Amino acid sequence: MIGELITWLSDPAHWSGPDGIPAQTLLHLYYCVLSVLVAALIAIPLGVYIGHTGRGAVLVVGISNAVRALPTLGVVTLLVLGFGLGVTPALAGLVVLAIPAILSGAYAGVRNAPGDAVDAAKGMGMRPAQVLWQVELPTALPLVLGGVRSAMLQVVATAAVAAYVGLGGLGRILLDGLKISDYAQMASAAIAIAVLAVLLDLALAGLTRLVVPRGLLLAARRGGSDR
Repeated sequence: MIGELITWLSDPAHWSGPDGIPAQTLLHLYYCVLSVLVAALIAIPLGVYIGHTGRGAVLVVGISNAVRALPTLGVVTLLVLGFGLGVTPALAGLVVLAIPAILSGAYAGVRNAPGDAVDAAKGMGMRPAQVLWQVELPTALPLVLGGVRSAMLQVVATAAVAAYVGLGGLGRILLDGLKISDYAQMASAAIAIAVLAVLLDLALAGLTRLVVPRGLLLAARRGGSDR
């Protein structure tokens, strides 16, 4: 099996053209980044609002947990039945998958902002909007980005379902290998997906270290270990 895997990966035909690994990896990456970006645009403002005001927390968190339990393939299939084959149903399914982790991170980050810092800001006469932007959001940043990282890993791992509805990406290589029982091709696609997931996680971890002050990262880790 290992020999067949090496043979498949060393074939130049598998690394060129629109069906090659590089092109399909870029397409897979496009699906993942777009899905997580759209999910973030929806979930972060909603999570921040709920965390700041406390309104609708039980309802939204309950819905988020319910959505998290839905099988991605089932969601994509349902959307395909409703909207037909194409990019929209597959990406919508990935967006639905990514929302709960980002929503939970944004909500928890704002809700768990240090009480003494919030009280001090209010004591200085800051308005609620100022408290949110200058105190709660900066301290929430580690958990917000942590939610984005978690969502990205989930989406990368399950974006292969996009091939189920006729799209490209690394899932296309995997399903094509499944059709002809080419286990070397299937294993190569699975390895490529795993490598892409690791690289994206490292990139997001680097972004977190770059934009979040070290003190906030350490505080977030201590808070996580305490829980």
